[in-house]
Amino acid sequence: MELALMIEGQDGLTWTRWQRLVRAAEELGFVGIYRSDHFTNSAPPELPSLELWPSLTWLAGYSGRLEFGPLVSPVSFRHPVETARTAAAIDDLSGGRLNLGLGAGWNEREHHMFGYDLLDTRARFERFQEGLEVVTRLLRSDQAVSFEGRFYTLREAILLPRPERAGGPPIVIGGNGPRLTLPLVARYADEWNGVFINAARYAELSAQLDALASAQGREPAAIRRTLMTRVVLARDSAELARRTEGQDLDGLRERGVLIGSVAEIAEGIKGYEAVGVQRIMLQWLALDDLEGIEALARGLIG
Repeated sequence: MELALMIEGQDGLTWTRWQRLVRAAEELGFVGIYRSDHFTNSAPPELPSLELWPSLTWLAGYSGRLEFGPLVSPVSFRHPVETARTAAAIDDLSGGRLNLGLGAGWNEREHHMFGYDLLDTRARFERFQEGLEVVTRLLRSDQAVSFEGRFYTLREAILLPRPERAGGPPIVIGGNGPRLTLPLVARYADEWNGVFINAARYAELSAQLDALASAQGREPAAIRRTLMTRVVLARDSAELARRTEGQDLDGLRERGVLIGSVAEIAEGIKGYEAVGVQRIMLQWLALDDLEGIEALARGLIG
């Protein structure tokens, strides 16, 4: 099982914290570090929020081996042409280590606050599909491409220089929706990233994805299977109470949150490995707790 860190970029992330976290992830042996792309959270208070693409550009130049990317970047924030160009350039800068996570958007508060149109669910996913068309065509075609949609248009468009990695960075789609999200994964994605689900539910959705991929004429095994879930490392009951702040522990575990000692977390990871998860992005909310990250790495990575 490959283990990576996942950081919430809107939860007080600053340059100092980001640089410390990236260096720690590299030195401690995590395979990668990923981060969210939000302006703010769905509820107050407001906290520092480090902009996505500059932070990944810094990582590309100052880390030597980490894989990285957004989990995920909403198409509602940036035009997909801009996203494709930026992602290709940063992937080249890193020597081919970016995984491009894309999403439809969901946080109503940040869209209202900063004047972005989230749209209703149907239109939101229509726009998302068009965004995926634009990004994948521009990254994967060495010939000029045209596309006429409701939201986006390409007219004999080509990105130059071409991405150094054939097809550009892999496309990651996150989410658990069997009706809207998984069909898009089957059609466009190189990787499916399940979010906050237990191992049994992951297995069910993965089987549905296999069927959808086959219907698209794709080999199901060609779609990488990963998971993003929170990890709460607690060495005793007092630390557990402090880190979970009275939350329903059984409810958290039912959602796939990995809670407890290193041994308990390792056992939970084995459960995901048994249902085909290839990489887990461990959501770490305590941005200044580098000792906790070190203890996690020491126990899980060695």
